[in-house]
Amino acid sequence: MRSKPPAAPAFAGATDEFAAYPDMRDPRIMVAVPRDRRAATAALWAFAERLTKLLADAREPLIGQIKLAWWRDMAALLAENPDSLPRGEPLLAELAASWAGQAGLDTLVDAAEAMLVADDAAAHDAAARAFGGALFALSGGPAGGGARWGLVWGAALHEGASDAQHFFAAARDQTPPPRVLFTGNKALLMLDRWAGAIAAHDGERHWRSEGLLLLRLGLFGR
Repeated sequence: MRSKPPAAPAFAGATDEFAAYPDMRDPRIMVAVPRDRRAATAALWAFAERLTKLLADAREPLIGQIKLAWWRDMAALLAENPDSLPRGEPLLAELAASWAGQAGLDTLVDAAEAMLVADDAAAHDAAARAFGGALFALSGGPAGGGARWGLVWGAALHEGASDAQHFFAAARDQTPPPRVLFTGNKALLMLDRWAGAIAAHDGERHWRSEGLLLLRLGLFGR
C-alpha cells in the first residue's frame, strides 16, 4: 500500500493545522474522558498511532506484516502473561500499566493488517471501518460507532486526492450513529462528529468551525 505518514497530531504539541485525523488525546477531547480512564485511553490511542505509523511507513507488505505480527504477539502477552513482556519499549510499558490482563488489542492489529494488504476500494473501506470500530469499542464505545472516524483515518493514510476523496465520500455515506449510543461517552461522540465534519468538507479543514463544534459538543453534548 503506498501511503504517506499522517501529519503530527495536535496533542503532541503541534498546532491544529497539523492534525491529520481526530485523536482522543487532543486535550479538547481528553477532558471529556473520566479521570480514572485517561491513562488507559492515552495508552490505547498511542498504540493506534504506532500502528498507523507502521502502515504509513510500509513500502513492502511482507515487512509490514512481520512488524504487525510482533505487535500481535505483544497484545497476546499483555492479555495472558504481561510479566513476560520484553523490556525497553516505552509503549509496551505504558500499555502494561493499564492494559495488563485485558484482551482485545489484537483486533486493532488485525484491522491494521487488513488495511495493509487490501487491494481494492471495498477492502480498504472495510479495513478502515474495522480499525475505527475496534478502537472505539476498546475505548468503551458502541458497536459500529467508529466507522466514520475510521474512514477519515483511512483517508489520512493514502496518497493522492482521489484516494482520499473516496474515503471522505464513504464517510459521508455512513449514517451518523445516534447520540443515545454514546450515552456516558461524550469523548467518542465528539470524535465521531468531528470526523463527520471533516468528511463533509472533503478533508478541507475549517479550524475555527471545528473548534466551535468541539466546544458545543463538550458543553452540551449536541
